[in-house]
Amino acid sequence: MNNSNPSTKICFIAASEMTIKAFLLEHLKTLSRTYDISVAVTTGNEGCLDKYGLDVRVIPVNIERKIAPIADIITLASLIRLFRREQFKIIHSITPKAGLLAMLAGVLTRVPIRIHSFVGQVWVTKKGFMRWFLQLADKITALCANHVLSDSQTQRQFLIDNKILPAGKIRVLANGSVGGVDTGRFKPDKVARKEIRDKLGLEESDFLILFMGRFTIDKGVLDLSKAFAHAFAGDSNVHLLFVGPDEEQLQDKIQELCPNTDRIHFIAYFSDIPEKWMAAADLLCLPSYRESFGDIIIEAAACGIPSLASRIYGITDVIVEGQTGLMHEAGNKNQIAELMYEMYKSGEKLYDMGRKARDRAIRLYSKEILTGAWQDFYRSVQ
Repeated sequence: MNNSNPSTKICFIAASEMTIKAFLLEHLKTLSRTYDISVAVTTGNEGCLDKYGLDVRVIPVNIERKIAPIADIITLASLIRLFRREQFKIIHSITPKAGLLAMLAGVLTRVPIRIHSFVGQVWVTKKGFMRWFLQLADKITALCANHVLSDSQTQRQFLIDNKILPAGKIRVLANGSVGGVDTGRFKPDKVARKEIRDKLGLEESDFLILFMGRFTIDKGVLDLSKAFAHAFAGDSNVHLLFVGPDEEQLQDKIQELCPNTDRIHFIAYFSDIPEKWMAAADLLCLPSYRESFGDIIIEAAACGIPSLASRIYGITDVIVEGQTGLMHEAGNKNQIAELMYEMYKSGEKLYDMGRKARDRAIRLYSKEILTGAWQDFYRSVQ
């Protein structure tokens, strides 16, 4: 490591490579110039971050995303051994399971500075015992941490209102988001637009609606499919593109719900070129039931693409209704269909929304703003 302060050792903990790549790459690059950075993440490849040119060490761990008592105890023990051996001054976890296990291990090994970033609550869509149990896990995580971050103001207030932690313990850096958006990478791109549309067999005059994210019920992909089938049964030039991993094996169900399957397209993995798929689209749809912050919305916005999304905490931070996009009630398929059709027919107004969305993304959520805020935060906690 080539650090000006090698005695300050920091470990980031996450349950998947995807989390690191989606949220933390720019922060790791910047912080590694000053600190000795390690990343403990579920991976079978210690070189998974090599291609990004980061001066960090990857430590493979096994953090199951779902409840797995035996595996979780084994992981907790491995984190305890890791923290004792490495003597980190700071640990910083992100995502629920990684947060619970890392913060517990941090308390048990007396890591001086324990930070957790809340980026969504699994229990929002749960009921009964499971909701109570998952809330308890978040409360334990917050109790064990001595610094807590939220990636949006509305998520912060939601956690306070649900008594997960007191108001004085949680903060939002800058204007929200974890990593911000690279507005030099995510931008209107006519070349990429033509390239992707040619690949999909689309003309420039075709209207392309994009969903990007995990194919899950909580993300609203079935609601979107039903709404699309209802709104555009007679419009042969309107297409729907799904980009992301099919975690709940929903592709067949989506195709059943959309009889015009020649207008439904799937890229069933997380792409390394999300900006190209966005540049090809005319509208982003995110009919999710839970989001901590609409990162995908600000990335689309930076590409000049307006959004139609659920009116829920985390998303209301990033859409100015009627100016940079529109919002619907979560789960209201008729409203999704009506608003999709309205935006399709809005002509120049849609593109004006896209221009305003890009201006707002640059002004509030650029990666430079977030990177600076993280550097200030790390200086302040020591």
